[in-house]
Amino acid sequence: MKKLLFLICTILIAAPCGQAKRLYSEDTYQTLWCSKHNGIKEYQLNDKTRVDCLTNELAVEFDFANKWAECIGQALYYGRQTGKQPACVLIMERGEKDLKYLKRLRRAAYKKGVDMRTFTMKPEHICDAKRLDCPHVKAKN
Repeated sequence: MKKLLFLICTILIAAPCGQAKRLYSEDTYQTLWCSKHNGIKEYQLNDKTRVDCLTNELAVEFDFANKWAECIGQALYYGRQTGKQPACVLIMERGEKDLKYLKRLRRAAYKKGVDMRTFTMKPEHICDAKRLDCPHVKAKN
């Protein structure tokens, strides 16, 4: 029993360490995208939930690619509450490895007839906007 308890404690302590380090925060991507689309960032609804970005046409949720399912659920809820079209912005920091999540999102939404827009953001969008060198973006030959 003590070994099991020790193992559980070890896993719980180590779990946050095993999570992938993000290049930029979700807020960084959200701020850039929302300002480019003339949206209202963190628009608060009557129930105190917040739409990541509300534009004239869209209720937009942002999530890292591996959280694609959460993105769908929140976007649909925000769209219904605001009367705007739901949209997901998937943050794809792992390049090709994140494509599977985008495909899952689109399969789940579109093939079931859900009217939802999808967008992607990558680290190079931040670098381009801030006119920074992107050491984490591989040069294309």
